[in-house]
Amino acid sequence: MSGFVTIEAKGIHAYYDTSHVLHGIDLSVGRGEIVSLMGRNGMGKTTTLRTLLGLIRPRQGTVHVHGKDMTGAPTHLVAQAGIAMVPEGGGIFPRLTVHENLVMAARPRRDQKTGWTFEQILELFPRLNERLRNMGANLSGGERQMLAIGRALMTNPDLLVLDEATEGLAPLIRQEMWATIRRLRSSGVAVLVVDKDIETLATLADRCVVIAKGRIVYSGTPAALAADREVMLRHLGV
Repeated sequence: MSGFVTIEAKGIHAYYDTSHVLHGIDLSVGRGEIVSLMGRNGMGKTTTLRTLLGLIRPRQGTVHVHGKDMTGAPTHLVAQAGIAMVPEGGGIFPRLTVHENLVMAARPRRDQKTGWTFEQILELFPRLNERLRNMGANLSGGERQMLAIGRALMTNPDLLVLDEATEGLAPLIRQEMWATIRRLRSSGVAVLVVDKDIETLATLADRCVVIAKGRIVYSGTPAALAADREVMLRHLGV
């Protein structure tokens, strides 16, 4: 397995009790690559992310992180291997301040190279610098999402997983989020993103993966996806 592959899932089958949700998912993200995971609601996108992160143990298939078998490994070990997730809604700690939310997650890079620092996060999100003493519960939706991404980056991940990165955000804040993701690519951080903004993802992602009823129905470049009208209409509704 190539050292350039950050995370790779092969033949993943996942269940909720007796409900068979994922049917042989193959998915990989390379170093510094942006991959968008697309599909209608209820098709298995979040379940795929949760399985990659160790929140769901697959019945079949494997998950490798940097070539190491992490299938069914506890989530904290997956995180320590360099994977960070921003769940839908952000998942910040509402009774901690912005400053506390950020520093509690701080961890140096695993390769000992220069990574994300507290100061760099505040440079990336100047608004957080103005809110350092504010409690998480008192932030706007956009500020909570900035804090969630900033907190994830403080773990210095190799891969950032974003579930509904811009859901419910105002258009201007949404643009800020996409600009941030573009900056992450230039810093070498890989991104796996789920979002309904298909038009922007088509300009942002290196590769698009479409899931329908727990199966991958398309994997390729955004340009090839845009040209595939059947996939666009049947599975994305555009």
